[in-house]
Order: sequence, then C-alpha cells, then structure tokens
Amino acid sequence: MGHYGGVATARSSGSSDASGRLHKAGRAVGHALHLPFTGAARSIRKATHAHGAGESGLGKLIELHAVNGAGDVMITVALASTVFFSVPTDQARGRVALYLAITMAPFTLLAPVIGPLLDRMPHGRRAAMAGAMLARALLALTMSGAVATGGLELYPAALGVLVASKAYGVVRSAVVPRLLPPRFSLVKANSRVTLAGLLATGIAAPIGAGLSRIGPEWPLYGAFCIFSAGTFLAFTLPHKVDSAKGEARAQLSDRSGLRPSLRTVGVSVLNGLYANAALRALSGFLIFFLAFLLREHPLSGQSAAVSLGIVGVSAGVGNALGTAVGSLLRARGPEVLIVTMLTIALGAAVLSAALFSGLMVAVLGATAGLTQALAKLSLDAMIQRDVPEEVRTSAFARSETLLQVAWVLGGAIGIALPLNGILGMSVAAALLALGAAVSVRGLLGAARRGTPHPRVA
Repeated sequence: MGHYGGVATARSSGSSDASGRLHKAGRAVGHALHLPFTGAARSIRKATHAHGAGESGLGKLIELHAVNGAGDVMITVALASTVFFSVPTDQARGRVALYLAITMAPFTLLAPVIGPLLDRMPHGRRAAMAGAMLARALLALTMSGAVATGGLELYPAALGVLVASKAYGVVRSAVVPRLLPPRFSLVKANSRVTLAGLLATGIAAPIGAGLSRIGPEWPLYGAFCIFSAGTFLAFTLPHKVDSAKGEARAQLSDRSGLRPSLRTVGVSVLNGLYANAALRALSGFLIFFLAFLLREHPLSGQSAAVSLGIVGVSAGVGNALGTAVGSLLRARGPEVLIVTMLTIALGAAVLSAALFSGLMVAVLGATAGLTQALAKLSLDAMIQRDVPEEVRTSAFARSETLLQVAWVLGGAIGIALPLNGILGMSVAAALLALGAAVSVRGLLGAARRGTPHPRVA
C-alpha cells in the first residue's frame, strides 16, 4: 500500500511539475505578445503626461484629442470615394462650389446656437465632449449603410458629423486653460494637443485605407469603435473641467440687449482674427486654385495626381512642423508670433508670384501650412488668455465661423480665377497683404502695451 502511495505521489508530483512548466511557458508567451502593446501604451502615456501634463489633467485631454483625430480621419477616408469628394473634370467647378456650400452649413448653428448654449453649461463640458463623440459614433453607423449606395441619409448624417466635430473643437479649446500645467504657455499647451491629433490622424489614415479595401463601410465601423471609446474617455478628464469656481454666471445679453460680439473681445484677439482670416483665406485659395491649375498644368515631368500630391504633402508637412514648433515654444507673446507668421507667408507668396515655378508652389504650400498652424495656436492662446470664461466658448464659436467664412471665400476666388500661375500667386499675396494692412499695427501696439483683460457685459 505504501508502495502504491509512493508511486501515486511521484506521479502527482511529476504532473504538477509539468503543469507548472506549461503555466510558466504560457505566461512567458503571453508576456512576449503583450509587451509590445503595453510598452507602446506606456510610451504614449509617458509622452502625453510629460512636464506636468499628467498632474494637471492636460495629458488626458491630449489623449482624447488623439482619439478625436483618429475617428475623424476614418470618416474622411470612408467618404473619399463618395459624391462629396468625387469631382468629375467636366463638372468640377460646380461640384466644388457645392462642397464649399456644404462646409458652411455647420457654422450656421455653431456661432449663434451652439456657442451660447455651451456657455450656459460650464458644469457640463465633459458631458458636451462625450456627447459630441457619441453623436459621431451613432452617425458613423448610420452612414455605414448608405456610403456604398449613396443613399440620401448620407448627406444629413455627414453634416451632423461636421457639426459635432466643430462643437467638440470649440469646447476642447475652451477647457485648455483649466488644465494648464505650471510654466506652460497657452501656445505650447495648444500645440501639444493639436500635435497629438495630427499624429493620430497619420496613424489612423492608412488603417482606414486598409479597412476600405474590405468594404466602404468598414472605416465607418472603425470610426464607431473609436468614438465610442472617446465617449468614455471624455468622462475621465479631471472634475475641474466642469468646475465653475470663481466664475460669473453667463449673461445672455449686454447693456444694449445683444450677445457680446467679436468687437468686445479686445484688440489683440480682434486683430489676431483678422490676421488668421487672411491665412485661412490663403489656405482655401491654394487648395482649390492649385487643384484646377495642376490638373491642367502639372509640375514638370509629373502627372496631375503626383503634382497635387507633392503640394498636398508639402502643406501637410508644414502644418505638422508648425504644430511641433509650437509645442516647443516658451514665448508668451502670441501677438508677435502672429505678425511674424503673416510676414513670412506674405514674403513666400510674393516670391512665388515673382519666380513662379513648381518648386515655389511647393514652398508656398509648406509655408502656408506652417504659418497657419502657428498663427491659429497663437489666436487660441489669446482667446483663452483675454476672453472672460463666461463667454469664452461663444468667442471660440464665432472665431471658428469667421475663419471658415474666410476659407470658403478664398476657395471661391480660387475656383473663379483664370488658371494662370503668376496671376494666382499675385492674388494670394494680395489676400495676405490685405490681412497685414488691417491687423499688424494693432497686434504690435497691443504687444507693446501689454493686453488687459477686456470687459464683457
């Protein structure tokens, strides 16, 4: 009996050893497979939470904005083959004009409705961002059934996505000052957030393109998953995002009975808007003018598609570089930075008109991307710095509306203009010169005096 008991014990011990070795091997394989993902996650968290951004809560906002960028680009990829962006040569101008009109639709609600509404709910900004994410998740599902067939529900759903995207952007800009780490300038904080969105867009775009090969609705499924995650992530932002401590109750009217207008936001912000409007008009002009010009007159030795790609990549690289530079800046003088960017863009446009060539067109595209990025970051910083909290969201909504109008006007000029390169670059220079004429003096004067916070009734 003792013999059999010893054998049983030995067998049990051997089985236990084998099971232990198998368990250890399984853990080792799991660790090896898990390590790249956890390592990447830790690296991303370390980058987004650096320099006090983790303690202040800015890191969470950076991650949320990365999710926002990834979801938006998935929807853009899904719509790239639809009637929104498919522009036959024989109908190009009319179709692009229709597209410009469509892009303006969300802004009919943003400034007069959404901005004041969000001003009235300072305790619900996390919920507002979560709602914008959830709305786009549901709309992505709606579009997934229509994107292949071009059903009529595609149009209102796509417009709803634009409205929700702009509403999220306005609230996101308004809450950055609440999450500012010590020794962080507003320009630097805005740059960090924007750069995260650009990087996420660059990562998600090829993934969306790969999904589109499975079927046109698959990028929209991806967008649904991303925005659903963003809905929950928005509620992980610090509670101080919703705190109204030290704030006055938002007023619906001033002494004249009207909602505060852009004229009440201060000299720096107003002139910064004018300068940014000129740069945004340049962007719209170059996009549409060069799209037609390079179709008819491609760069030397290149096809029309490659020519457009070269200019588009140049502009994208310039924009990313501008955002990256902004994230490294320590300066707290956004007025001077806007003047510098406007001057650089004007110089590049003048040189492109005088020395018109494919190289100069690419240089102007890169310069436009860089200067627009840094000037917009500076404008956001001035609004966050100078506009009272109780109307800051409305100020962002109104500024976004003005900048979109400038972009559409620039694009309309680009569509209507004869396809002459020198003429086009001269018009680009004229748009920037007009912006400089109405804004530079006021910006430099405000920078010399120092800008007191304006009073808004």
